[in-house]
Amino acid sequence: MKTKEDFLNGQILLIDKPLEWSSFQAVNALKWAIRKKFDLKKIKIGHAGTLDPLATGLLIICTGKFTKKIPELQGQIKEYTGTFTLGATTPSYDMETEVNQNFPIDHITDELLFDATIGFLGEIDQVPPVFSALKKDGKRLYEFAREGKEVEIKSRKVEIHTFEITKIHIPHVDFRIVCSKGTYIRSMAHDYGKSVQSGAYLSALRRTKIGDFNVDNSVTPMVFKANLGMEG
Repeated sequence: MKTKEDFLNGQILLIDKPLEWSSFQAVNALKWAIRKKFDLKKIKIGHAGTLDPLATGLLIICTGKFTKKIPELQGQIKEYTGTFTLGATTPSYDMETEVNQNFPIDHITDELLFDATIGFLGEIDQVPPVFSALKKDGKRLYEFAREGKEVEIKSRKVEIHTFEITKIHIPHVDFRIVCSKGTYIRSMAHDYGKSVQSGAYLSALRRTKIGDFNVDNSVTPMVFKANLGMEG
């Protein structure tokens, strides 16, 4: 059983973020549980890399003195699995927004889907989604997007180490991607759709690894609380 000193001195906690929770909500749930359990006025706590609410999987949460490790953990290589849905696009490149355009998929073969992955390997220039938390002129991009304002977004270099298609069930395509910090899988969905002369958006996403940390060794916030001996 972890003690108050353990959390204050520093812990790396592996959390499996539930669907529709924000990363901030997950951090808050742990902070509240630790403070209540040990009657602490405050404790340093933060996460090493945001996951969108519609994604699940590995969230590394650091406490106490280990919050200093966050930048180093954020820089590690990440692995994701998930699903692209072909034949349509959305403004957010995922299911946060409604479909805004439809595209043909009759021409899409398994061979085309496998071959298209090759163009994404190595260092690529990627344009982040307009519906993202990146800042421009002191405002988050999604704020401009929600106001319907056009905003120019600069591309940035990211590295794709692995891009595998693991299952094809048209219009759905399952994938596994291993990539550098700063890669938007939503943008990969959008660009992948274009590369097969159609459209695509991200319909499911799970982060499975960050560096040597694996989601298989993580617990949900509810299990974390239960392990602390807290209710709910």
